[in-house]
Amino acid sequence: MAGRRYLILDVFAGQALQGNPLAVVLDADGLDTARMQAITREFNLSETVFVLPPLHPRHAARIRIFAPEYEMPFAGHPTVGTAIALAAEHGVGDGELLVLEENIGPVRCVVRRGQGASFAEFDAPQIAAPLPAAIDDAAAAEALGLDGRDIGFGGHRIGAWSAGVPYVTIPVRNLDAMRRIRFDPYRWQAIAPDRPGAQKASAYVYCRETELDGSSFHMRMFVGALPSYEDPATGSAAAAFVGAFVASERPAAGAHELWIEQGVEMGRPSRIRLVIDVERGKAVAARIGGEAVIVARGEIHV
Repeated sequence: MAGRRYLILDVFAGQALQGNPLAVVLDADGLDTARMQAITREFNLSETVFVLPPLHPRHAARIRIFAPEYEMPFAGHPTVGTAIALAAEHGVGDGELLVLEENIGPVRCVVRRGQGASFAEFDAPQIAAPLPAAIDDAAAAEALGLDGRDIGFGGHRIGAWSAGVPYVTIPVRNLDAMRRIRFDPYRWQAIAPDRPGAQKASAYVYCRETELDGSSFHMRMFVGALPSYEDPATGSAAAAFVGAFVASERPAAGAHELWIEQGVEMGRPSRIRLVIDVERGKAVAARIGGEAVIVARGEIHV
């Protein structure tokens, strides 16, 4: 049986064994949904991408993104990782535009090639919109294993946002609180808003204090599904955070660059570049980028 080629990349990091690992199956034509889901469970990573021929001839590929239990309409580290994987496989020129067809729609990406790690950036396919949710500080603190006094800082309060994937954004006052988090997924299930597919929106916890030079925010993300897990780098959450940032900080018109650190507590430090374009007090565009490095190549015989 001929094997299907795959790559493993560490995404949102400039070196191996950091960032968020991703599997990209390069030869996915002919696989049905059930087979893709089974292969995703075999890799047992937070997400696996399946590369298919594009529907539009000028686009680079159609991709389907799976978590171990469900398919996703869009995700950030799979978009960055797949753009860099395809650029490496097909010799795409430095700075050339790639369009990936995702379930959310076409996503525009640009790759900057490097000797080891490469950098990719994509346009957020949607601008973050608020979601109906009423989570009080005490309930959120209880789900995080914190005290109610740990929740919030400055103008930042709990919110719920989606730029294709829903998140509850939870500000906490400092790094000490971030380190004390003991996420209880069962308490979270009781308070989190629903998302499509019988899942709950995930928790995106952040503070202004940071550990890495040049960072703007320190993040942790806890998946709302059961079983739950912590994610070391979450581009779709960064896209949702656009809404929380603009609503809380009321930035002036223009482009605002933020560097987000995540995964530090897991020993998988990650860095995500988020650029938000603001006009008349509203976000009108956002771009998300980061480095990735290919750490393995192989074939899966299915």
